Amino acid sequence: MRAPSFFRTIAFRIVFIYIAIFAVSAAGLVAFTYWNTKRELDAQTDQTIDSEIVGLSERYQQLGLGGLANVIMGRSVRGTAGLYLLTDLLHRPIAGNLDGWPLLMYEPGNFVEFNYERRVGNGSALRRARGRVLTLTGGFQLLVARDIHERHETVRLFSTTIPWSLLLMLFLGVVGGTVMSRNLVARLDSINDTSREIMAGDLSRRVPVRNTGDEFDILATNLNRMLDRIERLMRGMREVTDSVAHDLRSPLNRLRNRIDAALRRLSPESAEYAEIESAAVEIDQLIATFNALLLIAEAEAGMAREAMARVDLRDVVEGIAELYGALAEEKGVGFEVAPSGEAMILGNKRLIAQALANLVDNAIKYTPEGGNIRVSIESRPTGVALVVADTGIGIPDADRARVLDRFVRLEASRHSPGTGLGLSLVVAVAKLHDAKLDLADNAPGLRATLLFPHETAIRPALRQITTPAAVPAAAK
Repeated sequence: MRAPSFFRTIAFRIVFIYIAIFAVSAAGLVAFTYWNTKRELDAQTDQTIDSEIVGLSERYQQLGLGGLANVIMGRSVRGTAGLYLLTDLLHRPIAGNLDGWPLLMYEPGNFVEFNYERRVGNGSALRRARGRVLTLTGGFQLLVARDIHERHETVRLFSTTIPWSLLLMLFLGVVGGTVMSRNLVARLDSINDTSREIMAGDLSRRVPVRNTGDEFDILATNLNRMLDRIERLMRGMREVTDSVAHDLRSPLNRLRNRIDAALRRLSPESAEYAEIESAAVEIDQLIATFNALLLIAEAEAGMAREAMARVDLRDVVEGIAELYGALAEEKGVGFEVAPSGEAMILGNKRLIAQALANLVDNAIKYTPEGGNIRVSIESRPTGVALVVADTGIGIPDADRARVLDRFVRLEASRHSPGTGLGLSLVVAVAKLHDAKLDLADNAPGLRATLLFPHETAIRPALRQITTPAAVPAAAK
């Protein structure tokens, strides 16, 4: 399996999510603080304006329009922070420190914000104010406001600064997260590299320990102890397998040789000859079962990984075609090998050949005379497929999972020779190579596919191969 890109690693995602949550939380906190502060300042300003409006309204009731104008002029001359403007029905100024009625949309009783010009030396400056309009008897308008320009500028500064601050925070967080997580990713990569070398067959490899006492050192130490245990078990398995192979296979072969010698001394017409010949068949069956079990154990234990090398599947197919082509022709079954380009994989050639031989042998065994068998190598998006398709009796869909177990033989094959271990060996070889065995309907017959993934397959160089000699058309 390919290592994920750095930006897709868990370490980077954790740091990035933490930074994102921190940035959003910080922005929310700043926004809440600003909103609460602005609300409080607005409340103070509005309270001051309301108090002034109440006072000026009372003066108007007591002194009339002229008295109110004098009060407003007095407050304007004293240079207070207030802004005042008294106008008639057509908004023509009567008194106040504003030059004219500002552009504003208001409803009676509501507070409004507006821009106005203030004289600064020989020029003027545009300022921001917040106020309220009071309609007096006779249609006169009184605008009372307070200058809030500094607060308005602060708001504008916040509205432009916060987004950039968030972006800067995220950028710095990504940079910091990248720097901090590189060490984490490097430690994980060292574990993954060691794991891949072990899966490739080097059981002596161990995960590096930096003696920092952190969690990765604890994990590496535990993994190394586990690998030591596995290596001891594998060594014991190999020793047991070698002992069994030596202690049982040799006596069985000697017994088979003695039976052959006894058969040569007997007449084929004698009763003893038939009995001894039957014993020879049983011995052959026992030896075949023994060899198949040893191969399955070897494949499942992963001992064959040490013999992994570059294998061209075409060579495997050609070798099997030479062995089984004549057998298929003798049975009257067409045998065809489809042309293909180079199909290189990393694997154990002996076990792959044995697995393909089992599939082809089953196809010949269960394909009736006049049927056809086709072996092909297919390049697929998910890998390289080794396909054996026949027009035989096939396997019912309900039994396709069960036939992969050891010693399972369907009713249709009860009276044919076999051990019930052929497909079990194919499954074990597939697992050894991280491949997948798929049994499908060939309509009619069975289509067995051994799919080697891209991690096992080596990029092919397209070139054609010669097709093994096929069975004559009359036999197909």
